[in-house]
Amino acid sequence: MRVGRALPLIVAGVVLVVATLVVATRSRPAADFAVPAPASAPSTSTSTPIPAPTVSRETAPVRLRIAALDLNATVDAVGVDPRTGDFAVPPSVDRVGWYKFGPGFAATAGSIVIAGHVDSAAQGEGAFFGLGELRPGDVVTLTGPGGGRERVFEVTARQRYRKTAIPLDRYFARDGEVRLTLITCGGPFDAETRHYRDNVVVTAVPA
Repeated sequence: MRVGRALPLIVAGVVLVVATLVVATRSRPAADFAVPAPASAPSTSTSTPIPAPTVSRETAPVRLRIAALDLNATVDAVGVDPRTGDFAVPPSVDRVGWYKFGPGFAATAGSIVIAGHVDSAAQGEGAFFGLGELRPGDVVTLTGPGGGRERVFEVTARQRYRKTAIPLDRYFARDGEVRLTLITCGGPFDAETRHYRDNVVVTAVPA
């Protein structure tokens, strides 16, 4: 995936970066909670054009808290890895990455996207290891620059998709009601390819 077309393939990039670190371990993320769309469903080809990446003018969030998961993670502003063209998820599994080419902390419209690792061979459980356990009504708190302002969101949906079937135009949109989108890997783990099959996506709206 090259930088020039990074956004249409951004979730594939997240998967690739995360998948290179994951291995079969005794512990596992939450059990499957939904049947994903078939692999033949539309993925990177959508009827709605996705804007080319441009650096967001919004302020960058610095911390993400989810009480239900006992999570208090540092948020790094990330873009695209110039070497691979993939979503540059922070290498440390206890940190998460905000997609800086989309809406940011002060957004009044669109999807604020944050991605994180599910686990790692070397580092163990990632920040989003338990993302698949979230339920509607769970609270997610995003902190802005300087640690002052906070925005509180409430989970409204949790979905699981085959990596080739995630509706990117929905989750990376810059218009519509403001919402928070959290993404990680999930579903069955293939020990041979060292990849999780699916993506877990959690959507939250201002509380």
